[in-house]
Amino acid sequence: MTPAPIATKEARRPRTISGLRWWMIGMVFAATAINYVDRQCLALLAPQITRELNISNQQYGYIGVALLLAYAVSQTLSGRLYDRIGTRKGFSVSIVIWSIAAMAHSLASGVRSFIACQATLGLGEAGNWPGAAKASAEWFPIRERALAMAIFNSGASFGAVIAPPLVIWLNILYGWKATFVITGALGFLWLIAWWFLYRRPSEHSSISREELNYILEGQKVAGSTASSTASPKWLELFRYKQVWAIVLARLCVDPVWWLFVIWLPKYLADARGFNMKAIGASAWVPYLFAGLGSLTGGYLAGRLIRSGWSVNRARKTLIGVAACVMPVGIFVTQVESPFLALAFISMELFAFQTWISNVQTLPSDFFSDRTVASVAGLGGTGAAIGSMIFTFATGWVVQRFSYSPILITAGVLAPIGTVLLFSLSGKIDRVNLKPGRNS
Repeated sequence: MTPAPIATKEARRPRTISGLRWWMIGMVFAATAINYVDRQCLALLAPQITRELNISNQQYGYIGVALLLAYAVSQTLSGRLYDRIGTRKGFSVSIVIWSIAAMAHSLASGVRSFIACQATLGLGEAGNWPGAAKASAEWFPIRERALAMAIFNSGASFGAVIAPPLVIWLNILYGWKATFVITGALGFLWLIAWWFLYRRPSEHSSISREELNYILEGQKVAGSTASSTASPKWLELFRYKQVWAIVLARLCVDPVWWLFVIWLPKYLADARGFNMKAIGASAWVPYLFAGLGSLTGGYLAGRLIRSGWSVNRARKTLIGVAACVMPVGIFVTQVESPFLALAFISMELFAFQTWISNVQTLPSDFFSDRTVASVAGLGGTGAAIGSMIFTFATGWVVQRFSYSPILITAGVLAPIGTVLLFSLSGKIDRVNLKPGRNS
């Protein structure tokens, strides 16, 4: 009998996985979807919870502000954390915090306890975005990054699409307390797969040599110098006008998205007379269009760049067109039909996601991957500050007047933010960081 051959080291090597970078961004997509299921849970249950616990619109606004205040702080801190400890560990920290916080909502009994839960949720969830920007910079060549960002960002829309039927269904079967526990536990299931799968491309045993070379070659920037790989101290980032452009643009425009994330179910209940089942059946529609907008923005950017357009021309064209479409949301205040109102909201969110899928690539367009998460985090902080102010104002205005002034204001924010972005950023090109100021 012939003895079995001894396994060699070569034979024991893991098999390569074709298109591994798409698996990686798929994991980030899944994390983002879970992020939005957890985030939407309170918003979807708000009509019932606020009624049961006698929470006013203004108090509900305070709860939303708590989420965004923590989110604003954590965006910057998380970005720096990811740059220091890496994407794999950074995502693990973020998702553990937000999953525990999501489950803790089941113990809340009033405004203060919901504020505490939402603040902790914001601390954890904020890390998803600088982490996703860093993962995209690590795993994708420049020409594919807008598509990668669009794929992960569409996870927000996907999560917001599945959240209404899922959350309302769980609430009907088990009640709102159990609903928070079940949806919060999803993050821990994701974490198991993430811990085993994610590595940097150069460290991953399952990446093919061809794909690794494709990624690394596509990340090179013509005309870059050694100084462009510097990693400046956090405060030194504010010396660059490109950072200010990203921060201020997102401060102005991101409140459009957060308005509907926090207030859409309440708006449908208060202004359009929807009950919980009707909210579950319809509140997902605008987010379906948002997901399509995200994929459209990413796909078109990559197609234009491959066809010979410069990164500067492609990004600015798509950002500018999307900014011109977003004011369609003003028409929500002019129609009586709730279905027409949802149609205009859907168009507004489609345009927003086209806009943000390109704006979120700017940190990696301007800066090296050692700085991407920090810059993305600062942009997220600007977004959260603007959204926090707008959410607070929404609660105050709705309590005293109506939703109309808020919806009209949201309609004009995108053109203002885009003018600031283009005026400050100049040409979209790699920034050569100053040598001698590295951390």
